[in-house]
Amino acid sequence: MVMLDSAVSAVLSNKRRVNALKALGVMTLQDALTYYPFRVTDPVPIRHLRDAKVDQSMACGAQVRAIRIMPMAQRRGHRLEVIVEDNEDSSTASLVFFSYKKYFVDWMSTRLKVGSTIVLQGIPSFYNDRLQFTHPEIQVVGEDCPDLETGLSSVSRPRPVYHANSRISSQHIHDTILGILRLLASDDDAAGVNLQPKDIEDTVVPIIPATRLAAKIPDILPESIIQDNGLLHRSQAFLSIHEPDSVKAFKAALSSLRFEEAFVSQTALLRTKSDVKITPALPCDGHNADVLVHEFLASLPFALTQGQRDVMAEIRADMAHAYPMQRLLQGEVGSGKTIVSVAAMLRAVGAGQQAVLIAPTQILAEQHFQTIQRLLGQKGHEATTLDNDSQAMLPQTSSVAADTATVTKLSSIPVVLLTGGMRLAQRRKALAAASSGNPCIVIATHAAFSKTFQAPNLGLVVIDEQHRFGVEQRNALRNKSEHAPHLLVMTATPIPRTAALTWFGDLDLSWLTELPGGRKPIRTTVIEEDNASMMAKMFVHIRQRIDAGERAYIVCPRIDEEEEERSEQSGRELAATSSGPSAPTKARYAKSAGQQSKAGIDELEFDDFEEFSVPNSSDDEEASETLPPLHSVTTIAARLSALPQFAGLSIATLTGRDDDETKNSIMHGFSSGEYPIIVATTVVEVGMDVPEATCIVVFDADRFGLSQLHQLRGRVGRGGKQSWAFFISRAQPDSIAAQRLAVIRDSTDGAEIAQADMELRGAGDVLGDAQSGGQSSLKLLRVITDATIIAKARDQAEVLLASDPQLKKEVQLAGAVLDFMRGNERFLTST
Repeated sequence: MVMLDSAVSAVLSNKRRVNALKALGVMTLQDALTYYPFRVTDPVPIRHLRDAKVDQSMACGAQVRAIRIMPMAQRRGHRLEVIVEDNEDSSTASLVFFSYKKYFVDWMSTRLKVGSTIVLQGIPSFYNDRLQFTHPEIQVVGEDCPDLETGLSSVSRPRPVYHANSRISSQHIHDTILGILRLLASDDDAAGVNLQPKDIEDTVVPIIPATRLAAKIPDILPESIIQDNGLLHRSQAFLSIHEPDSVKAFKAALSSLRFEEAFVSQTALLRTKSDVKITPALPCDGHNADVLVHEFLASLPFALTQGQRDVMAEIRADMAHAYPMQRLLQGEVGSGKTIVSVAAMLRAVGAGQQAVLIAPTQILAEQHFQTIQRLLGQKGHEATTLDNDSQAMLPQTSSVAADTATVTKLSSIPVVLLTGGMRLAQRRKALAAASSGNPCIVIATHAAFSKTFQAPNLGLVVIDEQHRFGVEQRNALRNKSEHAPHLLVMTATPIPRTAALTWFGDLDLSWLTELPGGRKPIRTTVIEEDNASMMAKMFVHIRQRIDAGERAYIVCPRIDEEEEERSEQSGRELAATSSGPSAPTKARYAKSAGQQSKAGIDELEFDDFEEFSVPNSSDDEEASETLPPLHSVTTIAARLSALPQFAGLSIATLTGRDDDETKNSIMHGFSSGEYPIIVATTVVEVGMDVPEATCIVVFDADRFGLSQLHQLRGRVGRGGKQSWAFFISRAQPDSIAAQRLAVIRDSTDGAEIAQADMELRGAGDVLGDAQSGGQSSLKLLRVITDATIIAKARDQAEVLLASDPQLKKEVQLAGAVLDFMRGNERFLTST
């Protein structure tokens, strides 16, 4: 029996098409039906031949009067010409078909017999003073359609348009999906039915009765939800989106399926969130925990912001429960997340448990280690670069203002550093400290996910920059202890509130919006690279700041110039070529709608890079644009060294290819002033905290995401001095990229910037495919435009789950939620 989970290969004999569909992620009938069109064409008017208008699509009924096949003289192949006559007024036209395949013209000529009545749909033109249609769509009355009226209705209706590629066209995708619908609606359930008996482009599928589809395509949503929201039943929605009678029917189907996605995803998030409360965890509360946190806060030489106090109160309440805390802490760069996280870890230690802070890089882990040692008044290695919000708050001396008793108690807490780059003896010592189960704070990189790391008394996990870790790694930490640890994930990446409430709906959300006093707004300037005068003034300004004892970052998207590399996604091509700094180079970039492609991972080190210039294209034709090559670290470093403004200065480079020892050496040199200028990739996006850094220049800023530009801008202005960010652009003045840069130039509000970025580029580009639906079960839902739908679906899902928590009465919905949860672990765990 053919069902929705049947493989496409089992019902489609054309293996070439099967492979092309597989490349689009279509492997089952369910995949095919949920491969939705992104737009629908306007209805085609029905006209007589005498009323034909050049270059305007039309449909018409006609009778075949003559047929002839001719070889093409100047190239191989054949030409089929069919003379048809409109019975209404005896007007005539030529239908012309060209093909290299003789069997095609032979097959077409046998269909279009002289005297037969046909329905044609195409775009008319004139050739040799005769009306002509080139490769029109044809239906033969009596074979492809029962009568002329039915045929005209079929070809004149709106047509869905799908994202296609060079291997398969939108029309072939449409033909296949209609064939699947026909198969599901038919009485013949035998597997192996050949949906495409001939390899031709004009296979016609009869009108499909929706009533016959219902048995094979049951509703997922409860009937009450369907009725209350005025939705179509699922079978009708599939039929109306893939073969709409009208544009109105297409939009109705789109709305119904979009609401279905919202309801299933929100139900899954709510189920995940409620399931956490039945997972056992050790409470982190009690007198000792409160005392330790109180002593820590009393030792700080500054006052907490109200936001920090509020978030700490929320965390205290969460960690007092016997089920694990699941909280996302989002805050601007410099808003004080580190202080909040240290207080949470001290609460775990005060309750006799262990706490682990996971950082995405060794550099950041080492800086966290030094910062926490300093905050606790411990004598550790002097931190030359303090990380994550702490520099603006800490005194510029190594001492922490506190009474002797407090310093003694805080300084006795073991703080352990564990990184993959440690020497074997150091690593063994760190692993032994964690595996002992004694209360301590462990600062670790990905080394904490290894099997050798054991923390049997793990009470709290803090993940910094949560989007850099996967669900498998999160689960690995949960298995380190007998009980599920409390979880606090932190991010400085700006995420709009509507997006956070949607995609992080399984977590409780906390926000830090206040910045500590004494920090001056960063002055942001967008400079067109071909404006030589402004570029020269910028370099002069940077030299003046360096002479004043300050530092400057120069950020480039690539490491060095590489040989040509290609990557194809959805039939689009990315090619980058270069013959050296002195030779002109060209790069061709293209972007399929709503998707991103990564090419040259060794070179393109950042996460939110806007490689392509045609976001959210509105049709399925290839949209491409020639763009200049990306700037590289090696080229820009050489250019800066040759500038008279930087004569006598040492310029260092830093990239992801450098080993840890080199990175640490360069960072210490930058902090000390040995290298007042550092040219780097976006490896400096997180973890670099040099108070003397007051200038940052980002080349190719028009090709970055705004959220990442905001993160990079946060690398300066951390020492209380006036700071500047210069974004170098080669975007056209009226382009989307120019509009995006204007947003970050005029705003320092991370949430506002992220909101604008999503509106201009789409949720998939900003949040990443796994959090926007690009690689998940979500196909239609959009965070910004569908915020109201999502909120409505969430409210109704809460009501449904309140009366039926396990969805025992809604079998289809329970199955859909389970499928969604299985295929969207990254989505559900907000990683």
